[in-house]
Amino acid sequence: MRHRKHKHVLGVKTAHRRSLVANLAAALFTNARITTTLSRARALRPFAERLMTYAKKAAESSDKSVKLHYYRLALAKLRNEAACALLFKERVTQCLSRNGGYTRIYKLGARKGDASETALIELVAKDDKSPAMTPKAKVARKPKQKKEAVAAPAQA
Repeated sequence: MRHRKHKHVLGVKTAHRRSLVANLAAALFTNARITTTLSRARALRPFAERLMTYAKKAAESSDKSVKLHYYRLALAKLRNEAACALLFKERVTQCLSRNGGYTRIYKLGARKGDASETALIELVAKDDKSPAMTPKAKVARKPKQKKEAVAAPAQA
């Protein structure tokens, strides 16, 4: 049974997985979008969104000690000082108006070498709305006309 097992294991040991996800997140925050396998993108999404939440809480706070606290939490997980500084100074401005959903995953198809499913994961822009979140335009339909009962032939 799979009860209470909610992590993406990725087929590697815990230390390797943590390093892999931290490196992917550093690349994501540095470049704003990366191409990787679908399973790695799915493992990266909650990690990156948690770090964006740390940056957002730090930006919303006016207390310097709170800002430093969230920066240190993010740095401990991300392990890349340049990417962490970029996240807290530039990337956080994109997500201040959003309540979650800071990343988006697009499936790209199979990779040529090993036929592994690839995906593009990107940071969502400030004013960008997901295609799934925008309401579909309603098409005006003509009202259905009731079919008139066939009149009985006139008797002569």
